[in-house]
Amino acid sequence: MGERVLLTTKTGERLAAYHAPAQEARRGGLVILHAIWGVTPHIRELSDTLDAQGYEVIAPSLLDGEAPFPEHNTDFPILQQRMALGEAAGWGEGCTGQIQAAVDALAGPVFVMGFCFGGTSAWIASCFCDGITAVSCFYGGHIIQYVGETPKVPTILHFGKTDDTIPPADVEAIAAAHPDLPLWLYDAGHAFVAPSGHHEDSARLAMLRTLQLFHRAGGRKGEV
Repeated sequence: MGERVLLTTKTGERLAAYHAPAQEARRGGLVILHAIWGVTPHIRELSDTLDAQGYEVIAPSLLDGEAPFPEHNTDFPILQQRMALGEAAGWGEGCTGQIQAAVDALAGPVFVMGFCFGGTSAWIASCFCDGITAVSCFYGGHIIQYVGETPKVPTILHFGKTDDTIPPADVEAIAAAHPDLPLWLYDAGHAFVAPSGHHEDSARLAMLRTLQLFHRAGGRKGEV
């Protein structure tokens, strides 16, 4: 099981994070970037699952600072509040310092995965942060706003074919702008890894592809 820790950015900002040490032979560090809801029980459970596979995980609280980790409350007023926080953060652009602090807290190789708000944040991290080996972006709905940026490290993207929050035209534009990057489409809607929209086959395949990328980019031989 992981624990709550505090990180400090290079500008002195403090933020909470969930830290789960590797439980098996260490494959590397992994930064998990949360959806708009924050470091919810789902993100903490995912961290505990991946630490059992040899990843030392840090999930930084990008929108809540030092405040306690939020629960996943889907009430509309809460969603409005969370979306306002995401918009104020530029859908991840304003979080590069927090992400960099999480990356810097881990010994390499360091990988990044992110979901929804975190999926866009992961894309931004792949373009602007240092010390990252590979990135996996899950249903990042605002990647289109940063489609002109180019990742500096191996990066893959995952989208649901029936995701009604991300226009198909946006996904097509991302693919056209970055034809060299693997972009996978799944028979699922939004948040297909999370409990709210979980689609078992899609979640399993997307995570397999993600870990295979990390495995290859980290320089290890053999299968995941």
